[in-house]
Amino acid sequence: MRRETPSDTPSDGPERTSDGRYIIVRGRLWRATDPSLGEEERQRWVDALMDARRAVAAAKRADDAEAEKTARAAVHEAKVALGERGPVWWNDGAPDYTRKLVENTPYAQ
Repeated sequence: MRRETPSDTPSDGPERTSDGRYIIVRGRLWRATDPSLGEEERQRWVDALMDARRAVAAAKRADDAEAEKTARAAVHEAKVALGERGPVWWNDGAPDYTRKLVENTPYAQ
């Protein structure tokens, strides 16, 4: 599978694999948001994710381990709802290459 080049993608987003399953950040694959989510639902979960990430940062600044644990659980819940963690959102049986270096996957071609 080929990787998209920057000229193939809008300049306002990260590079993606040609099948849209992953974004590429610093040479590593990260699962993209499930494209079957409606825009309203997707935005609701993105907002929840950003709130949870801010809560993680605040808990760390406050050195509050319990609040950090709660905030990290909220981050995880949002990421699962977005399809970025948990079961894969595609149904063709292809493996999940999340967190793998692009060069070590079929996307290296």
